[in-house]
Amino acid sequence: MEAEDVIELYKLFKENGIEVWIDGGWGIDALLGKQTRPHNDLDIAIYHKDKPKLRKLLEERGYKDIERGDTSDWNFVVVSGNKEIDTHVFEFDNDGNNIYGIEYPKDSLTGTGIINGVTVRCISLDYVIKFHENYEPKEKDFTDIKALCDKFGLELPKNYKKSQLH
Repeated sequence: MEAEDVIELYKLFKENGIEVWIDGGWGIDALLGKQTRPHNDLDIAIYHKDKPKLRKLLEERGYKDIERGDTSDWNFVVVSGNKEIDTHVFEFDNDGNNIYGIEYPKDSLTGTGIINGVTVRCISLDYVIKFHENYEPKEKDFTDIKALCDKFGLELPKNYKKSQLH
């Protein structure tokens, strides 16, 4: 997935009234303000109410569902050619509590970053770090989180310090 593709999709969603947040590797690169590595897919987070409209827009552009072990009503992947979109669906109640789908805390949806010179919404820096603290990092996770910590003057999470020793 190229930066141009990400921005084209982001603008398409925005023009059609779909609120979208960039997650995953592109979300990290948005926070960093530049692409730091190739990305096989685009991870996005959307409100449950926007799912039918998003699916229709993507189907009209040739995207088809692919089944994975974690496919559900709130987490699905669509592909068109070499473009893959991993969609995370959520919903909040009136008090801001997650009541459906991927459990994004409301405060995690406050980030902004830049992809290809365009400002985009993304997962906030503090939550990107938190979300990466709960599992053993892969090499790309270590590189991503180290780049964020270096740029923003943060300490590496404990599980990443251990990874540095290997």
